Amino acid sequence: MTLLLIEQLLNGLQLGVMLFLMAAGLTLVFGVMGLINLAHGSLYMVGAFAAAWVAAQTGSYLLALVASLAAAAAAGVLIETLILRRLYARDHLDQVLATFALILIFSEGTRAVFGSFPLYLTIPPPLSGPVTLPGGIEYPLFRLVLIGAGLAVALGLWLLITRTRVGIRIQAGAADREMVSALGVDISRLYTLVFALGAALAGLSGALVGTLQSVEVGMGEPVLITAFVVIVIGGIGSVQGALVGAILVGLTQTLGAFLLPLASTRLTGAPDAGQVLASMLIYILMALVLIVRPQGLMGRPA
Repeated sequence: MTLLLIEQLLNGLQLGVMLFLMAAGLTLVFGVMGLINLAHGSLYMVGAFAAAWVAAQTGSYLLALVASLAAAAAAGVLIETLILRRLYARDHLDQVLATFALILIFSEGTRAVFGSFPLYLTIPPPLSGPVTLPGGIEYPLFRLVLIGAGLAVALGLWLLITRTRVGIRIQAGAADREMVSALGVDISRLYTLVFALGAALAGLSGALVGTLQSVEVGMGEPVLITAFVVIVIGGIGSVQGALVGAILVGLTQTLGAFLLPLASTRLTGAPDAGQVLASMLIYILMALVLIVRPQGLMGRPA
């Protein structure tokens, strides 16, 4: 039982760091640009499909990951410059409606290009199979690589935001975009850069997660809902909060799905009540965080 619990903890951590890649871009876009982007899940899907297609054509998983970054970033730049740039000064309802329309366009466009059948990414042979951890725990090597890669991206993003001139401009743009623009910074170019960065992270997340499951049309929408929960818990606009929130959500969701049905079975003889509660658990967590800290764990008060 102890070994199984440790395995679920690692699964929760892996889910958390993948959610962070999705949520980091979302919280950057909202924090800096004030834009509610429901199409962020579509960029996740674009990255997954680009990776699956390139892997099928070349047999290279590394090229597939590069393709996921490039395709999602290019799609992000395209929709930001052609559509979203006209929505920054508009009401959030207009942004929601426009980006919801983009979801439909991306879904049907992807179906027209790739068809309705799912695609698959294969784990590279050097990363396949289990590895033995201290204590005799056997755990898939690829999932450990995902944890390490996600944490490395989180560190790199933190260094970018806090230690570079571009990062300083991003922080300043989130705090006071009018003043940044008045100081001579090209705010339109900054917005495009932020959106492309967020899109690339979403695309990378889609490719990595798509290696563990099928790549199919509409795969980004369920993840988008969870990513919104993450940024609300962590604090809108905070990259550090997105990491903390993602790990909390990943652990809560994974351990809840594992432990609550077991507890329900022991108490009532049926796992159904535990499964229902497990599906609600991350939303209960979000509600509790908002009661204690309405701005999120690491968000700034409005």
